[in-house]
Amino acid sequence: MNDQPGTTPEPQAQPESPQAQPQAHVRTRRRPGRYGIAAMAGAAILGVSGLTYAAQAGNTPTTAASTTTGLPTQSPSDRNLSVLPLDRQAGSIDQAGTTEATAAQEAGLVYINTTVDYGAGQAAGTGMILTSDGEILTNHHVVEGATAITVQVVSTGKTYQAAVVGYDSTHDVAVLQLKDASGLTTIKPDTSGAVAVGDKVTGVGNANGDGGAASAAAGTVAATDKSITVQSDAGSGPERLSGLIQVSADIIAGDSGGALYDSDGEVIGMNTAASSGSADVTGYAIPIGQALTIAGQIDGGTASSTVHIGSTGFLGVQLVPAAYRQSSGAVVAGTVADSPARAAGITQGSTITQFNGTSISSAADLSTAVAGVDAGKTATVSWTDAAGTSHTATVTLIAGPIG
Repeated sequence: MNDQPGTTPEPQAQPESPQAQPQAHVRTRRRPGRYGIAAMAGAAILGVSGLTYAAQAGNTPTTAASTTTGLPTQSPSDRNLSVLPLDRQAGSIDQAGTTEATAAQEAGLVYINTTVDYGAGQAAGTGMILTSDGEILTNHHVVEGATAITVQVVSTGKTYQAAVVGYDSTHDVAVLQLKDASGLTTIKPDTSGAVAVGDKVTGVGNANGDGGAASAAAGTVAATDKSITVQSDAGSGPERLSGLIQVSADIIAGDSGGALYDSDGEVIGMNTAASSGSADVTGYAIPIGQALTIAGQIDGGTASSTVHIGSTGFLGVQLVPAAYRQSSGAVVAGTVADSPARAAGITQGSTITQFNGTSISSAADLSTAVAGVDAGKTATVSWTDAAGTSHTATVTLIAGPIG
């Protein structure tokens, strides 16, 4: 969720002194520029995960401290501030020290293009083909907030519609399924875990989100079993990605979900984060074995505290950020057309106090409660309108943007 109404959070490094603070890092996804309906309350539309992350190496969490209005602009410093899946309306980022990927490196890769904010924005990332009938592995943040997903197979150029099988937002993994796909070339994963400092690697993906030939960024393994702590703008507490491979490779916007290859041409990781605030990029990848274990749980339909299966339940309320609330509860800034909230009669200025038997004291409480109800299921919602009248209604959640 945004820190201010009508603004879009942009991951940015915290101010740092030369000696006092470690280098900051961000996940390799930049939220696309928002306008229109989402500008009312940013990403705080229930059913859309409005979390935008900044990350810092080590144990101290740091928050995304700045926001920008409208579409992001490109400046010489953007290269160091934003290395996240691309807003197609923003300019490209120079990627020094890279080459075009070989045909072998492109085999098994896909480009993922998403529509977000109800058609008001687009973003792009990368994915890897797991099965010949079109099961795709990618980062959760590549598809977060998407209302439509198209996937292009890099080696053939063929495009498919895709649906989300499930995701694990805590570990930044998602599984997609292409419609009517067959005969696809899959990646060759190396799940042995035999990754050592100094090993040569190449990060391959849809750098800058501009399609065409994949970009290949060569480097070496700088460290293994690294952890980075991420903090949401909503203030819902730090999250931690652990066991990561740290590499000195020029991984940038659009590379998220792409392959990290070893010198044998096998996939040892999935690109997911990179440095912010330094001209020398440090990349991070989720070990492929870890990602595939989570993908297997998703395939098995086994939901858990971190794994969500299927579509995301959607209520359709836009919420006032916490800094602007004057009372307990989730304060409604507006509702989405044709949503369950609109049909129930929830209006601007209402305060939601209970959802499906759970007391609601904040927007974060409501987000968590809605996330616990699948699309197509019913739930009760209680609220007090702007005039002080109490209401309770039963709503049926619809499928919404990916949480």
